[in-house]
Amino acid sequence: MAAVNGKDLNEQPVPPSSLIRRVSSRSIRNSISEDKENGDVCPGKGSFVSKYKKAPEALKNFHMNDAESELEVPGTPMTPRTSTTPGHENCTFHHDLELDHRPPTREALLPDMANSYRLLLTGLGEDPERQGLLKTPERAAKAMLFFTKGYDQSLEEVLNNAIFDEDTDEMVVVKDIEMFSMCEHHLVPFYGKVSIGYLPQGKILGLSKLARIVEIFSRRLQVQERLTKQIAIAVTQAVRPAGVAVVIEGVHMCMVMRGVQKINSKTVTSTMLGVFRDDPKTREEFLNLVHSK
Repeated sequence: MAAVNGKDLNEQPVPPSSLIRRVSSRSIRNSISEDKENGDVCPGKGSFVSKYKKAPEALKNFHMNDAESELEVPGTPMTPRTSTTPGHENCTFHHDLELDHRPPTREALLPDMANSYRLLLTGLGEDPERQGLLKTPERAAKAMLFFTKGYDQSLEEVLNNAIFDEDTDEMVVVKDIEMFSMCEHHLVPFYGKVSIGYLPQGKILGLSKLARIVEIFSRRLQVQERLTKQIAIAVTQAVRPAGVAVVIEGVHMCMVMRGVQKINSKTVTSTMLGVFRDDPKTREEFLNLVHSK
């Protein structure tokens, strides 16, 4: 499992009771009574209570296998990027003997990026020296750095200790968070709205931090499917809730401006972890809240 702030995620196991939080004590008593009436009191049977008592390990990780627990999934460089980061082994600013060496600031890359844009303009048949294009390469380079600023942001610095102890286990939902990102296939924008819900287990996250988590991962070259998963895993690593749900509705300019040119098409992706995956009623409650006006 991945670690956050130097701590192993397994240090704070999720108690099985938290994953059946929506089952009232009366329902549990009724279930036990029914088991007794039917002679089904053996833990090996399939009663509701015994099922959750005999499988705590499965509930601890609520379907998060090793791959899902990795915040930095393939295709997204780790931060800060080093010579050990896949794809950066041969970078000119890395040295094999300096594994903790960081790349230069992003602003230091502006001259080279501007020259690349100047070459691109020339390839398009334009004259980079004409008045309207004189400063375009530098502007475009600065814009691209801003569009992808998430590469140099980490979850820890963005959260800034805005995690609070609170005795609550009711659903928290922040919906319609505006999102702008760049399609990694065509380097054109896609944009939309993100809705996030989670069930706390004694810890809550500052509400603005949910929007900042969206910013970290959307401000990178992305695909919507990966972006959805990264946001859900980041919230999970931040406060270890009983479950996390993320829904993104996006419009992709690579479908609008080129290719099939379907201007009204939208792409909806979702990631459900924990209770939101296991409990249909909890998932339905979240989706109803997200889609309500």
